[in-house]
Amino acid sequence: MSMSRDPLVVGNIVGDVVDHFSASAVLRLFYNSREMTNGSELKPSQVAGEPAVHIAGSRDGRALYTLVMVDPDAPSPSNPSKREYLHWLVTDIPGGSGVSSGTEVVAYESPKPTAGIHRFVFIVFRQAVRQAIYAPGWRSNFNTRDFAACYSLGEPVAATYFNCQREGGCGGRRYR
Repeated sequence: MSMSRDPLVVGNIVGDVVDHFSASAVLRLFYNSREMTNGSELKPSQVAGEPAVHIAGSRDGRALYTLVMVDPDAPSPSNPSKREYLHWLVTDIPGGSGVSSGTEVVAYESPKPTAGIHRFVFIVFRQAVRQAIYAPGWRSNFNTRDFAACYSLGEPVAATYFNCQREGGCGGRRYR
């Protein structure tokens, strides 16, 4: 897919959260049995519970993955001073299975944007080895790139995102 048509580029996920990468795994997310696609518009009430997540990629049945969920627009898209806000962190997810088979390092926190339209991003990394990954001391100002470098995770193997605003919210995205 050309970079200009890649939904992660169009949605500024590439740039704001991750660098450009070539996907080598498939990430499927379901909220209330509804599959989420890049750029889906979801309401906080639709994402209150953690999604069912399935990761497939490597032919090696021993592959392990790490899933990170962040909000790069916290507390508001026009002033993302808490970028990136960490909503979920799960490690040691066996390939071909869901997050329930992994180790939840940071519990799922449901999106509750208060101002503007927020992007909620799921990034998957392939782990080279099973390793201890520790919860950061805070959720605000998490940095996906620094996290991946700290644990030698390399570039992402899959990513997707959805848009969400408060129930009854209005207004468009403001880009800097």
